[in-house]
Amino acid sequence: MRPKKTILCVDDNEQVLSVRTFLLETRGYRVVAANTAQEALEALERSLPGTLDLILCDLLMPQMDGNELVRRAKQIHPGLPAMIVSGTVNAFERALHADVFLPKGGSSPAEMIERIRVLVARKRGPKKATPPAPSHPSDMPSFAHATAS
Repeated sequence: MRPKKTILCVDDNEQVLSVRTFLLETRGYRVVAANTAQEALEALERSLPGTLDLILCDLLMPQMDGNELVRRAKQIHPGLPAMIVSGTVNAFERALHADVFLPKGGSSPAEMIERIRVLVARKRGPKKATPPAPSHPSDMPSFAHATAS
């Protein structure tokens, strides 16, 4: 069984955070929920490199917006993928540090889960290359057949 991927989920709206946490947990993810950017930064500082697989946060939050949070998160864990979600569709230019930007309501939960799956897989890196199978019979190793006498 594969280990669960861990997502740091950040939103100042407790109801949205609760629904998003439920959605992710029912899809097999482990969720670290934070109501503020400061809580999220504290969780990031406590975590060992590689233990978090994604940060998913709201763009517009009090004290620190999601873009600044993602910028700081990537300073702490440089390889950490980030997804920013926002209720304002035209806020994309403010989500510069995110790997993916999704407008709230502009995508279905299934689309969000698929984007998360791709980001988490990308963090893990490409699958190890396997040598290609010989394409021509002359490339096959030859074996001497023993005959019984």
